[in-house]
Amino acid sequence: MWKWEVVWQVMPHILKGLVVTLEAVGAGMSLAVVLGLLWAVMRRSKNHWISWPAWAVVEFVRSTPLLVQLFFVYFVMLEYVGQALSPLMTGIIVLGVHYSCYTAEVYRAGLAAIPRGQWNASKALNLTPYQTYRYVILPQAIPPILPNLGNYLIAMLKEAPLLSTITVMGILNEAKVFGNEHYRYLEPLTIVGVIFIVLSLITGIWIQWLRKLTTALTT
Repeated sequence: MWKWEVVWQVMPHILKGLVVTLEAVGAGMSLAVVLGLLWAVMRRSKNHWISWPAWAVVEFVRSTPLLVQLFFVYFVMLEYVGQALSPLMTGIIVLGVHYSCYTAEVYRAGLAAIPRGQWNASKALNLTPYQTYRYVILPQAIPPILPNLGNYLIAMLKEAPLLSTITVMGILNEAKVFGNEHYRYLEPLTIVGVIFIVLSLITGIWIQWLRKLTTALTT
């Protein structure tokens, strides 16, 4: 039977874990967005010494499970380096690098959709590659791809509980610890599920608003 007294008892633990989860997802997605753009630009390079390594990294990371990457980075560094990163920092880096390889493909699709004339016009104006991307290409490419980037943000949010496997005290781990101590799992895990649903819905609404805003600013 559902017990509200258990809900009030577990909520401080849930909220504490929620802060850690949001920190991991926020920092991880920031890294993924920046690094993904870097991979995409490198893969478009005509220099094979730049494009091929970027292709190899992206394909390798996309072809290996996130959980294996978490274990490898955390435990291998602990074993062979002698000092591992903190669990939270490990989670942020692995999440960021893992999803950067997916956001890279989103960026590549957006860049490929820009008419060739835009690139040629930038070259005719003697713009540098940085100026071309900053002032011509990215303002046109980013608004259409924001929904896809938002999908990966939601996916990262739903995969953040995997960080509990390397002892990150996120929202799921806090719920599990409380359940183990009090032999009550119904309330903690239900609350966690509801919170993830709400966060996913809020993220979707926020992405739609951000797309409309960026489209208005660039038109």
